[in-house]
Amino acid sequence: MEQKQKHIIALWLKRILGIFTIFIWGYVIIGIAQSPAPFAEQAPYCMGSTMLIFGILTGIFKGLEYWEGNR
Repeated sequence: MEQKQKHIIALWLKRILGIFTIFIWGYVIIGIAQSPAPFAEQAPYCMGSTMLIFGILTGIFKGLEYWEGNR
């Protein structure tokens, strides 16, 4: 596959995955916020889920960059 095609595919996959991830993150945060638990008990779940969700996205981005072959 040509390098320019790989770049375009990787770019659009990153955009789509980024938007998809933000929607998943919002859904999870809203679910945690609707819990009857006090904020002090919700905070670790908010931080942990945020780190996990965006950590996975970062790993996928790194994999796409490796596949693209530029970095």
